[in-house]
Amino acid sequence: MEAALDAGVDIELLAGHGALLADAAADLARRAAAAGARVVAVTAPVLDAMSPVSSPSGLVAIARARAAAIDAVTRPEPALVGLLVDVQDPGNVGAVVRVIDAAGGTGVVACGASADPFGWKALRGAMGSAFRLPIVRADTTAGAIARLRAAGLRIAATVARGGRSPYELDARQPIAWLLGSEGAGLAAEDLALADDRVTIPMRNGVESLNVAATAAILAYEARRQRS
Repeated sequence: MEAALDAGVDIELLAGHGALLADAAADLARRAAAAGARVVAVTAPVLDAMSPVSSPSGLVAIARARAAAIDAVTRPEPALVGLLVDVQDPGNVGAVVRVIDAAGGTGVVACGASADPFGWKALRGAMGSAFRLPIVRADTTAGAIARLRAAGLRIAATVARGGRSPYELDARQPIAWLLGSEGAGLAAEDLALADDRVTIPMRNGVESLNVAATAAILAYEARRQRS
């Protein structure tokens, strides 16, 4: 909640347990009200009914999603973008947002059947990064790639085998890491749009890495090269 307020997110409603609003969260409630939110005190059973999680933190908020234009993820240069295609687990989407933010990236683009980056599970996985980092919801992968390439970004697609090592690729240039779905990876038509194919070296017998782990390795390799 504090991260959302710090980022100027438009919170419409903040609900909390009465005792919490009068004590530990009083300052957050005052800040939310000053920013135009409706603040209401509710009983614990009502809060449990409002919250989608099994153990609510004591506060529930409704806010307007703030999707960015794709141009926003390319600044400042050199851009570092996570480009997600059909990543369906919202926890993974949120984790990638958090990783790109932590590594100093410039944004995330979610394409195709990717989970909603502003859904509650993705927001929980992002741990506040979704409020700081530009996030774009693109209709098509081809359209997103065309826009990113026009802005000068190189598109590097991740593949399980046969690609270049990320340690051999020049990630100092503006770059978008193209990351596919948890099960099938990237489709052939999406791979055909990439400038490079990258494979993370792994011990024999390991088939692949989680998409968030892959994003972390690639994002921090780019950070290492740029530092």
